[in-house]
This record gives sequence, C-alpha cells and structure tokens, in this order.
Amino acid sequence: MVDPILLQAAMSNDKSNDKYISPLSERYSGKEMQHIFSPDRKFRTWRKLWIALAESERELGLNITEEQIAELKAYQEDINYDVAKAREAEVRHDVMSHVYAYGMQCPKAKGIIHLGATSCYVGDNTDIIVMTDALKLVRTKLINVMAKLSEFALENKALPTLAFTHFQPAQPTTVGKRAALWLMELKLDYDDINYCIDSMRLLGSKGTTGTQASFLELFDGDHEKVKQLDQKIAEKMGFAGCYPVSGQTYSRKVDTRVLNVLAGIAASAHKFSNDIRLLQHLKEVEEPFEKHQIGSSAMAYKRNPMRSERIASLANYVIADALNPAITSSTQWFERTLDDSANKRISIPEAFLAVDGILDLYLNIVDGLVVYPKVIEKHLMQELPFMATENIMMDAVKAGGDRQELHEKIRVLSMEAGKNVKEKGLDNNLLELIGADPAFNMTLEELKKSMNPSRYTGRAKEQTEEFIVEVIQPILKENKDLLGLSADIKV
Repeated sequence: MVDPILLQAAMSNDKSNDKYISPLSERYSGKEMQHIFSPDRKFRTWRKLWIALAESERELGLNITEEQIAELKAYQEDINYDVAKAREAEVRHDVMSHVYAYGMQCPKAKGIIHLGATSCYVGDNTDIIVMTDALKLVRTKLINVMAKLSEFALENKALPTLAFTHFQPAQPTTVGKRAALWLMELKLDYDDINYCIDSMRLLGSKGTTGTQASFLELFDGDHEKVKQLDQKIAEKMGFAGCYPVSGQTYSRKVDTRVLNVLAGIAASAHKFSNDIRLLQHLKEVEEPFEKHQIGSSAMAYKRNPMRSERIASLANYVIADALNPAITSSTQWFERTLDDSANKRISIPEAFLAVDGILDLYLNIVDGLVVYPKVIEKHLMQELPFMATENIMMDAVKAGGDRQELHEKIRVLSMEAGKNVKEKGLDNNLLELIGADPAFNMTLEELKKSMNPSRYTGRAKEQTEEFIVEVIQPILKENKDLLGLSADIKV
C-alpha cells in the first residue's frame, strides 16, 4: 500500500520553498482573512472607489457620461495586472500605474478616472474598508467563541472546583464560574469592537492637504457640492459618512484604535490560554488532543497544551504589534508624511491575521475541552477541610463552645495538618484532629458530612446562570445568523 503522505509529497512538486513565506498565512490565519488583505481585494476596491467618485461627480453636475461610467463598471473586476506591473516598473507609483492600466481598458473613461483625487483617495479609503471588513470577521469569530464558551459554562455551572488567588488554594468556585470569567473578558472585547466598527468612517475626497481645494475648483466654488461629494462616496461604499476633517490621510490614530481592540482580544485569549495550561498541568481540564498527535519528540507519554501555547505566542505578538500604529500616529508631520506606509503594510494585516488564528484556536479548544471531575474533586477535598473550618467553628459554637478558644484550637490543628501534608507527604488529616478534640463536640462522621463542596461555592452557580442568560444570550440571539462556525487547526 502506498504511503498517502509520500504520495501527496510526490504530487505537489512544490517549488515555493526558496523564499520567505509568512507563517501567518501558512500556519495560522484562515483563508477569508487572508483574502481580505490580498492584493486582489485591494485593487478591486480601488476600482470600486474610482467608479463611486465618477458616479458622484456626475450626479453633482460634472461632465461625465453614463457611457463612461458603464465602461468603468465593465472592467471593474477584470484587472489587467500585467499592464499595471509593467507601468509601475517604469514610473515607480502604484496608484498611477493602476490608473494607467484601467485607462487602457476604458479609453472613453480614461480622462475622468481619479478626477480631482490624490493617491490617498484610493489608498486610505481602501484601508478603512478593508479594516472594517476584517473587524466584522473578527467579531463573527469572537461571537462564535462566546457561544461555545457559554455552553461550556452552563454545562459546568455547578461543578465545584478549587479556586486560587496567587495560585494558592482559596475558597471554592465552580468550573462554570471560572469559564464565565473568561467570557466576561470577551464580552468587554465585543463591546469595544462594536464601538470601533460603528465609528469607522471613510476618508472621502479630501485632496492633497485635506482642504478639498481641487474639488472646490472642479465644482466652481460650490462648497455644498463638495460636501455632498464626500457623503455620496461614503454611501456608495456602505459607510455612514466620512471623517469631517483630515490632512491628506485619515488620522493614523484610527489605526491605533483598531489595533488596540485587537490587542485587547489577544490579551483575553492569552489569559484563557494561561489558565488552560495551568489546569492541564493539574490534570483537571485538557485542551483537545488528537488521536495521532505527538506531544513530545522525546517523551511519548506527554500531552502538551500546544493550542493554548500557540494562542499565548500569537497574543504576545499582537500585543507588541499594537505599538506600531501608536508610534506611527504620534510621529506624523503636519498634513502628511510617508513614513507610515511601510509600517502600515506590515503591522495592520499581520495583527488581523494573528488574531484570526488566535480566535480559531480559541474556538477549537473550547469546542473540545475535556473536564476530569474526579481529579477536580480530589484536589478540592485535599484543601476543603482548611476552608471549612469557619463553618465547623460556627457549628461548634452553636453546640455550646467558646469561639475564641475554638479559633485558637483550629489554628493550631490546621498548622499541624499542614505540616503533615508538606513535610511528611501525608494526606490532610485536619478533620481527624478536630474530631479527636472534645472541645468541638463533633464526631468524625459528622465532620465529613459537612464536607459537601457545594456548601462553599457561594453564588458561583447562580452568577454563571444570570450572566449568561441576562448578558450573553441576548448577544447570541441578536447575532444568531453568524453562529455555527467551527475551526480546524493547521499543523
């Protein structure tokens, strides 16, 4: 029988291994996000913007014909890349090369393509359009993670588990309540991304320094028509409007705002991944582990939390990447400099591609989380006697004991039990020690009956239910058409 891996390798005849390929494309990000930031998507959007400009200018009275508009639309999707590349090699200007290439296809409309506009008309407006679409895809994936995580939280809302402060045993909580903590952070990210999407505006047609002087000239000094031009372009491209003032470019603070939202999602995912890695060490909860997955090249028994570690790694990158637009925004000079361009081309797409990968990993993990209740119970019961001492003391006081005397006795017995555990490696015998002390007037059997973990989880179950029913489920209901995603992880 032919080895399928060898057969696939022989058929691929891959010749692409002699140059750098971003792992964000090869290993992490999904196809849809990659398409959003593809050159083809960018250049097709340029042509849509040129059509929107020409249509709006015609509607406002400029001498542009329907025939010219029809010609532009006929070649909207049929981009002659070979002509554009050849022209760019000659003139060293990407926008003017594509204006030239479009004009070669549309000889009747050649003279009115890009009329009155600067390069930033297509460049910056396209950046806003692409980022907005990418934000919407991120929001869709975020909502799907929230849906899966809410299911997990409800399933485990009443399962007691040992809670930690400073990673030291503290009062019990429930597995579902802990998941609700992860979900709360995603809800904050959901609010942020909605605000960011809702506030996105186009640059519009602002001209070389943002004064719209060229358009005021085209419309013979008619300020109202210049204002209408911005609004018409925005509406044709699906936006509520344009930023009211700008230089040649939209404020680079917009990029800062967008990447801060992505960094927030990365931080939430990182916190989740840290908790899963710690829980997997404790053998209480595990991320999915596939049948043929190899955990270690040396230790065959290992089940490393690869997915969670990858989330943490990508999240670190996104959080650090958010510095790029902040630095770029803070160092722009007056109405325009070009030291933003190279940075934007790298930092913004890579942040989106990385967050796309993070959310795919998050969804994949939550969809396959494995909980081990017996291990959880074992760890909890090892610590619960210490946590139950307040209730035990109150019961002993009700039976006639002296609170101050009992408090001191519990302190001494707790120290003895702790010493047995830490220094001698014995089980926690605090209950036995208390049961043997006549001051408490309680048998060991009575003490053990008080060791029901659910007595010590407070409102964890109720908080989880209320949060999901009152806060999360309305969000999921509002976005029900976006649900149903699953995520397959590459390599």
